[in-house]
Amino acid sequence: MIMRKTTRQIHVGPVAIGGGAPIAVQSMTNTMTDDVEATVRQIHELEQAGCEIIRVAVPDTAAACAITAIREQIAIPLIADIHFDARLAVAAMEHGAQGIRINPGNLGGPAKLARVVDAARLHQVPIRVGVNSGSIEKALLARYGYPTPERPDALIESALNNVRLLEERGFCDIKISIKSSDVLTTIAGYRLLSGRTDYPLHLGVTEAGGLIAGTVKSSVALGILLAEGIGDTLRISLTRDPVEELRVGFELLRALRIRERGPELISCPTCGRTRIDLFTLAEQVERYLQTMRSPLKVAVMGCVVNGPGEAREADIGVAGGHGVGILFKKGKIYRKVVEADLLPVLLEELKKLEAERNADA
Repeated sequence: MIMRKTTRQIHVGPVAIGGGAPIAVQSMTNTMTDDVEATVRQIHELEQAGCEIIRVAVPDTAAACAITAIREQIAIPLIADIHFDARLAVAAMEHGAQGIRINPGNLGGPAKLARVVDAARLHQVPIRVGVNSGSIEKALLARYGYPTPERPDALIESALNNVRLLEERGFCDIKISIKSSDVLTTIAGYRLLSGRTDYPLHLGVTEAGGLIAGTVKSSVALGILLAEGIGDTLRISLTRDPVEELRVGFELLRALRIRERGPELISCPTCGRTRIDLFTLAEQVERYLQTMRSPLKVAVMGCVVNGPGEAREADIGVAGGHGVGILFKKGKIYRKVVEADLLPVLLEELKKLEAERNADA
């Protein structure tokens, strides 16, 4: 059983971060934030996939002002991502941002940082101190060198120095992230940081890549850290539809038995006995499962000979054959189904199971 490190607790809107709260899975939109319709549409898709906190880029005043209209139409907390411009940070909070992500040291000096802190205190907005390998102060790079797995000190010192800038102004509603695109540097950095602070930590591998590379890099780095009890919230960064980030994030937490959200899909890798388009079927089932909340085990198998036996622990599943397949429950054949009806029959049965679970709750 994983023993999580005890950290301070903050709140992004109603979502608790740290202090033993469930590890929150978040994402970031890739729309133009001032395109309210497109941004809201994408957030709704992310909400359906389980997103618990959403971040939007705020590169200009139009984006900051759009936050009011966006928040009116979504159900999850919204964080504004700010770089360099203190005025945008203040404007974002005035328009309803429930959290901001900044690097306090690059906002233009003490006076501008003070305005941001005053606004955060007034609007009760937590601040995420976000430091990346590419944004470290020159003095720290000269002292420690560029962050490596053997010496990630520059990342940690940069983050803690920026935290102190907030603490000196009496502000402690903080979470921290130190991101690198290198897996081993990420692991070493967060280990070191976790030992030096009790602020909640936001985990992530920055610029991780596309679906395959990004999933592997993020799962290795975050999986190791989470298994060691480090981390209070996470984002899987992928050059992909952000909905995929949610799928990877929740599956990572499920694999570590930290959190289970919705059904688990069990599917075979296929072999020469497969007589159906299992790849498409599994993808369609997985997409539907993202809309469910019950912790079921659902199997999609390519062979009626071995499928039910290999997936005997599944609550329900289908196995394909030549022109005909079967629906099975707990490894027992429930009914035969024409191949073309495998998907709709399974989805109908899943709806029934979800309704039954909800009625018993």
